[in-house]
Amino acid sequence: MADRLPAAGRAFPYIRIMKAYVFPGQGSQFPGMAKELYDASSAARDIMEEANGILGFRLTDIMFSGTEEDLRQTRVTQPAIFLHSVVMARMLGDRFQPDMVAGHSLGEFSALVANGTLVFADALRLVYARAMAMQKACEANPSTMAAILGLDDSVVEEICASTPGVVVAANYNCPGQLVISGENAAVDAACTALTAAGAKRALRLAVGGAFHSPLMEPARVELELAIRSTPFSSPVCPVYQNVTASAVSDPGEIQRNLVLQLTAPVRWTQTMNRMISDGCSEVIEVGPGKVLQGLFKKVNRDLPTASAEV
Repeated sequence: MADRLPAAGRAFPYIRIMKAYVFPGQGSQFPGMAKELYDASSAARDIMEEANGILGFRLTDIMFSGTEEDLRQTRVTQPAIFLHSVVMARMLGDRFQPDMVAGHSLGEFSALVANGTLVFADALRLVYARAMAMQKACEANPSTMAAILGLDDSVVEEICASTPGVVVAANYNCPGQLVISGENAAVDAACTALTAAGAKRALRLAVGGAFHSPLMEPARVELELAIRSTPFSSPVCPVYQNVTASAVSDPGEIQRNLVLQLTAPVRWTQTMNRMISDGCSEVIEVGPGKVLQGLFKKVNRDLPTASAEV
């Protein structure tokens, strides 16, 4: 844990730097992801080859050489982002000293490996089971998501609640940016109403289905069996979970919240605010992209943020 030392000859207390490590979710993938890590480090190669063996197919070949369309397949996207993130955290070695961790949706699994709640192999199996269960739920119920920009959360919530069919607030990404999720017709109707209410944009997303909505209930039931049979350990630092937007250290509670996550909204705006109010003074994003750094800057532009350097 790092501390900022007082200047020589001046008497004032140490200012403790509270580091938050955050892990991205679906959407941060890109062709060639993690290849530099694989090529540069035998330790990284070992982890990635272990992942290929666990999954039963060469995920790394798709990560390194696949197209954007290949990487958008849920069965590929989720384990690919998870693997990239976990490898980066491992490569930090002794420099990885978190006071708190969090992950956006899928990224919560990466965070739980990083803070010692889950072992890598178990977490990868859960991520793949999650991806397959979500894929199945999407195919059973044609559905979608849409990004709503420029409206207060309460307005979006009210319009979703008054729209016929299934449509709910799914991802509270940052102030003025909320993703809704649900049945195709209901999402389209809500987008029309939200645009009329003053939304700057109401844009359908290129996703496989209605993640973090009641339509994921079949996937939640399926994943719960796998999560309940997986050992969860006491973490080295709290995880700020999507469902509660609060610090959690109890393994049983972490497990319960991870089950609920599939059908509950990702409260990322609330998570960022809570981490900052709990003393976070530096944010380090671990994994592909810089999406989460940008979201933190929307909440507090003066908060230091960085990508993990390995």
